[in-house]
Amino acid sequence: MLDDIRRCTLCAPHLPLGPKPVLQWHPQARILIAGQAPGEKAHNAGVPFADASGERLRQWLGLTAEQFYNPKLVAILPMGFCFPGRGKSGDLPPRPECASSWRKPLLQQLKQLQLTIVIGQYAQAWHLPDAKSSLTETVAAWQQYLPDIMPLPHPSPRNNIWLKRNPWFAEQLLPQLQQRVQDV
Repeated sequence: MLDDIRRCTLCAPHLPLGPKPVLQWHPQARILIAGQAPGEKAHNAGVPFADASGERLRQWLGLTAEQFYNPKLVAILPMGFCFPGRGKSGDLPPRPECASSWRKPLLQQLKQLQLTIVIGQYAQAWHLPDAKSSLTETVAAWQQYLPDIMPLPHPSPRNNIWLKRNPWFAEQLLPQLQQRVQDV
């Protein structure tokens, strides 16, 4: 299935840099990172979170790069596998073709999954159908999703203002997230 995904061209006409699926997956993964879509740097590198967002995310999780990029520990399945292009205020939303075509078959094979990290509004809409009305409200309600799911904002530097406005995130949620990741 990974070979099929890597050859996928379902949304090629809509991708400014062409199709280049960027994901990390192994059926033995215990942690799933459900994100939005790879950014341009990740697209160019062919590696998920190969940018400042990835550095911050690894810090939030308390994982080294070696641990983070171990597919038997961490699966990284964005809602869209290819860079969707840029919009007025950041990257465009993930293309819907990936989720509808590939997500369920990949998730069904993660038999050892113990924790799902749900990053951003598109992933939250998919993985948390009972999510609150805003990303902030969903992340603030993180305790109701434990021990299986942890909703997060995107770790992008673009969210520095959000992080400053929500100090509870670093003070309360991150220590619990790091402990849960270590337990897994």
